[in-house]
Amino acid sequence: MIVLDLALQGIRDLAGSMRVRLRSGYNAIVAPQIQPETVVAAHMENNLGHGMEHAVSVTLDAGTLMIIEGKLAGYTDEYTRQRLRLVQSAGLLHDIKRKRKNHAVEGALFARKILEGTTFSHSEVEDICHAIGDHEAFKHRAAATTPAGELVSACLYDADKFRWGPDNFKYTIWDMVSSSDISLGDFVKHYPKGMEGLERIKHTFRTRTGKVFGPQFIEFGIAIGEQLFSIIQTEFTDDV
Repeated sequence: MIVLDLALQGIRDLAGSMRVRLRSGYNAIVAPQIQPETVVAAHMENNLGHGMEHAVSVTLDAGTLMIIEGKLAGYTDEYTRQRLRLVQSAGLLHDIKRKRKNHAVEGALFARKILEGTTFSHSEVEDICHAIGDHEAFKHRAAATTPAGELVSACLYDADKFRWGPDNFKYTIWDMVSSSDISLGDFVKHYPKGMEGLERIKHTFRTRTGKVFGPQFIEFGIAIGEQLFSIIQTEFTDDV
């Protein structure tokens, strides 16, 4: 129990540190008086549980992955901080056009407009926008121009897909139901297909860290989802 408590405290400390880096890193690319919430939330289309809270969660995990994967790749501390800034910006912006049919590609195009005139170099903007355009599962992938750019993309993708685990049943599906006004009957009808998607996503993680922990997150989510579906079928049969 003591070991578990220490581990949890370590996670909390890391999350707190990442939130500080999130604000300081992202503020550096915009006018000093503008906060991240102002820049992103002003354009955020909160749809299907992919609003500001989701963006921040993905940003924190993407940054954490970059720190871990950067060390594995032999990055210096300074270069890791530079890449951290990129992946955090991609995390904040990745679902900024979530309501659009091809939201990843359109989000990348819109992010490019936001990033114009910032302190990012042309190649850094390319890495951010490529990651945003490449964060959907089961889509054709275009390779990044450099291994470093590919790592930004991989960290964003895995952080986003971590949300398909327990978070999916704690937050996302309920936000989906409330935002789409779907009937209980349709919800139950489409539920098995959604569960199949979770099974498929297990095998798509891209970073070394994601390949270790991602499938575990998804397995937890599947277990929760199966139990939830059983409860819905048992207790709400008459409403379907």
